[in-house]
Amino acid sequence: MFSGALQDLVDELAALPGIGPKGASRISFHLLSAPTAEVERLITALTLVKEKVRFCTRCFNVAEDQFCVVCQDPRRDQSQICVVEEPKDVIAVERTGEFGGLYHVLGGVIDPIGGIGPDELHIRELMSRLGDSNVKEVIIATDPNIEGEATASYLARALKALDIPVSRLASGLPVGGDLEYADEVTLSRAFEARRSL
Repeated sequence: MFSGALQDLVDELAALPGIGPKGASRISFHLLSAPTAEVERLITALTLVKEKVRFCTRCFNVAEDQFCVVCQDPRRDQSQICVVEEPKDVIAVERTGEFGGLYHVLGGVIDPIGGIGPDELHIRELMSRLGDSNVKEVIIATDPNIEGEATASYLARALKALDIPVSRLASGLPVGGDLEYADEVTLSRAFEARRSL
């Protein structure tokens, strides 16, 4: 569509998740017309992220030190670990303000078709971590899709040997949703997770 440096920028932006060709074009033209100082701040932020951000050596959340801010916080409940797929899931759970324990980021989910098995995830590190701690509950918070369910089932079986209670986040109908539009799996989960009023 374009040529040279502008097309290279559009191509690079379009390769990012969630940004298609139209969005990449809009961002490229925004950057082209933006003040140089704004573009330089973006370049600096990108460079610093690549230089400074790594993964926590304990839970595999994003961190700028050896441990992430959650693992460093002495106020966190050390007896609960919430297992999530990716660091972005930690942010989602933290936004609720409902969980005050620690996290463990798997780095993905079991996906045989994609060639990802348990050995490609941080499951071994979770098992080691649980063996050396006073954790009283593991909360599995993987996505309610086929891969997330397979991963949750695998973890539940693996954790039985440690005699630690394991729970799974409830899933079901979204607030404001209509029954007629719910798929069978979602409706089934809603029935399983029903509670007394």
